[in-house]
Formats: sequence, structure tokens, C-alpha cells
Amino acid sequence: MAPLPSSSLSDVPASPSESGGPAFSPLYQQIKGLITRSLQAGEWKPGEAIPSEVDLAARFRVSQGTVRKAIDELAAENLLVRRQGKGTFVATHSEEKIQYRFLRLMPDDGEQGSVDRKFIDCRRVRAPADVARALELKSGDAALQIRRVLYFKGQPVVFDDIWLHGGLFKGLTAERLSDYQGPMYALFETEFGVRMIRAEEKLRAVAADPATAALLNLAEGYPLLSVERLSLTYGDKPVEIRRGLYNTASHFYRNEVS
Repeated sequence: MAPLPSSSLSDVPASPSESGGPAFSPLYQQIKGLITRSLQAGEWKPGEAIPSEVDLAARFRVSQGTVRKAIDELAAENLLVRRQGKGTFVATHSEEKIQYRFLRLMPDDGEQGSVDRKFIDCRRVRAPADVARALELKSGDAALQIRRVLYFKGQPVVFDDIWLHGGLFKGLTAERLSDYQGPMYALFETEFGVRMIRAEEKLRAVAADPATAALLNLAEGYPLLSVERLSLTYGDKPVEIRRGLYNTASHFYRNEVS
């Protein structure tokens, strides 16, 4: 990547734009954007080390402190991971810390334990109108629908109805999902080059319909927590909408507010 032009490397704010908003972003934010662009382009793969702060400072012709501040923000956003004495690495969904970032259901006793899964089906269909809107697909575009049940300590607890951007996951099958031993997001990352960066969620209480009740071994009408998640990759591009139904009789939904 070519270094930033020297004319753009200034900590002096530019004049406000005609709309009244600032026309300038701080220098470290510009560096953060350039590093993010390299991550998106696959210059450094998930799990790989990125260049040192000294090397990046030389590359972008800025101070090491500016690079450090940019990396600090990327680490806080779980795009990079600092490892004491080893350097800074591209975060991967294979890591336990990142893996459980998107699985927020915790048992009441605090012991996560193993999570098993059973895939019910995986099919490529024309995206329903609501899914197409959420994933910014055109009318008639394909989407991939995946349905699965998650088991905590052998008990069915979560039913997921997952819709994926069809153009990004060509070749994904139920067999491929079942054979992969790691987290599903890690599969998306390593084999399809799609990394989930962040998600937006909507939570509400619902009653179990007959089909869901049967899958989770519950009575029809049993109270469940509905979690609708829109997952986005680089550039805030939506790639997945997931509608999960959670039995919270012995689990709670964990969130952190800072």
C-alpha cells in the first residue's frame, strides 16, 4: 500500500465543510482506516501477525505513537489481538475470546461447557423480501438458509434460523457445516473470506410455536427469548441475519455495557 501523501498528514483540523460538519479526521483515524483496508483486502490473514508499530510507522510516515493509537482502537473493536511479547495479530473467530463474543448465552452456574450443534437443513433459495432488504439483496437474488439446534450439556437450548448472503457463500452445504469442527464464523472466515466484524441485535419475549417447541423439547407456548441478529463485515456490509430462539430456563443472555 502506498503511504499517505504528506499533505494529508496533519493534526490541524481543516475548515468545516459547507454542511457545517468537520472535513477532517484525526491522523490516527486515517491510519486506522488504512490498516482496516489492508485487513479487508486480506493482506494479513486471520491469525497472522501484522507488521510491528515501527514498520507501520515507517510505511505510513507517521509517528509510532500514532500507529499505536490506531492499533489500540482496532484491538478494542476485536479486529486485532495484542499478545504480550509476541506482537499484534489479526483476530480470528477460532480464538475462544472471539468465538464467545457472538455467543452470549451463559448457563446460570457460570460454566460454559461444551456446545454441540445439529444442522437441520441448509438450502439455497430466493431470498424472501424481508431477508433481501436486511441483506441488501436485489429482488430474486439467492440467499442461503441454515436451520440448526444448539445443545448445552446435551440439552437443546437454542434454535437458529440463519440467512446468509447467497453470493458470498457459494458451495456451502449442510455436510460441510457438519464436518467442520470449529465455530461456524471461523468456517466463514477461513473458507469463504467473510469475517463478522460486528452485529446489531433485537431482543423480545415470544411464545414457542409448535415446530420450535418440538425441536427444543418444550411445551407449545413456552416462553422463549427471541434474538434477531444482523451481522456485518468490513464496510458495514450485511452478510447474515439470524433469528435465534433461546430457552432461558437455566441460562441468561449476557451483555456488557461500557
